[in-house]
Amino acid sequence: MRRRQLLQAGALAVPALTLASAPAAAGGAEVVTGAELLARDGWRRLAGRRVGVLTNPTGVLVDQTHVVDSMVAAGQGPTAVFGPEHGFRGTAQAGGSEGDYADPRTGIPVYDTYGKDAAQVAALFRKAGVDTVVFDIADVGARFYTYIWSLYTAMRAAAATGAAFLVLDRPNPVGGTARGPQLDPAFATGVGRKPIVQQHGMTVGELAGLFDGEFLPSDGGRLTSLDVVWVKGWRRADLTTGLPWVPPSPNMPTQDTALVYPGTCLFEGTVFSEGRGTTRPFETVGAPDVDWRWAEALNGLRLPGVRFRETYFSPTFGKFVGKACGGVALHLTDPSGFDAIRSAVAMIVTARSLYPALFAWRPDNFIDNLSGSDRLRRMVDAGAGVDEVVGAWESELSAFRRTRRPYLHYR
Repeated sequence: MRRRQLLQAGALAVPALTLASAPAAAGGAEVVTGAELLARDGWRRLAGRRVGVLTNPTGVLVDQTHVVDSMVAAGQGPTAVFGPEHGFRGTAQAGGSEGDYADPRTGIPVYDTYGKDAAQVAALFRKAGVDTVVFDIADVGARFYTYIWSLYTAMRAAAATGAAFLVLDRPNPVGGTARGPQLDPAFATGVGRKPIVQQHGMTVGELAGLFDGEFLPSDGGRLTSLDVVWVKGWRRADLTTGLPWVPPSPNMPTQDTALVYPGTCLFEGTVFSEGRGTTRPFETVGAPDVDWRWAEALNGLRLPGVRFRETYFSPTFGKFVGKACGGVALHLTDPSGFDAIRSAVAMIVTARSLYPALFAWRPDNFIDNLSGSDRLRRMVDAGAGVDEVVGAWESELSAFRRTRRPYLHYR
């Protein structure tokens, strides 16, 4: 019999606290992650199960203990751990992972899932002998951030093996607003596998429900069991939670980075540097011979929630290693009013106009994979303005908002 239980965040019996208390959000409510709720209960929810945990350095409690270490200390240690891009302990750069190994701290076998398809991940689940898969990774709310596709692949693998699936939910650090173009399935890649919009505005728990309801039925079948332990005390508009920021990947050092990332990551699809190799990746964008005019032009547009500072930098890795670059640094003046994707489109359109001999797309048209189709590239090349580009996806954005509505848990 199919069991579909979505655990309400307040429903677990919570004994007297032995861990540090969770901090309060801006509105004064205590924000408690799904992992924290289970840890407070001694991880008894997992008793008697052969658990595999898909996680990374963001899978921590408020006292900074990693969930895997907490499970082990509580006598509920997992059978296996599965690492996504950058690895379980987070040592690998973009496009890399840590491989398979025994975790030195716990001795638990760690299996690398990055770049593997559902059949390969299902084989790892069988090899490890897991009957329950637990997902605990902090997402940053952008379609091209690979952790949500690690989630989807793991869900497909769990459906194939009959394993139960449990998501320990965390807040979306860029909030609950959906923005941007929807992926055209013809452009599906590892940075976007299914037709969701560029800034989906959902938590991983909500996405898991959407994935199971909308995509798994035609992609191998739905899960036997999907459970979500929801965050307590978080609302969709909350950008301040009081929870500690743990970089979910090496080039995501701050929450401000996450807030601009759904837009400025588009510069990965151009010849301009997206700031990798600087201390503020994605908040710093530019190229050799870019000058003060770009910041002046962008500030003249009076885009809400952001100011652009003229800046100069020399990347230590990535594009233009060791070369002096000019560009802009983004400073958020009102994060709640900031639209990362519209702002990035304005940056692209303005850069192309000011520096026609410098600005270009990457030769492999990676911009199409990031934006979800060739429309952005073709419209910009044809001279379209910001309003025209952004307006081109309004109908599909509205359709996605309707599709996701039944799967939204938070107000």
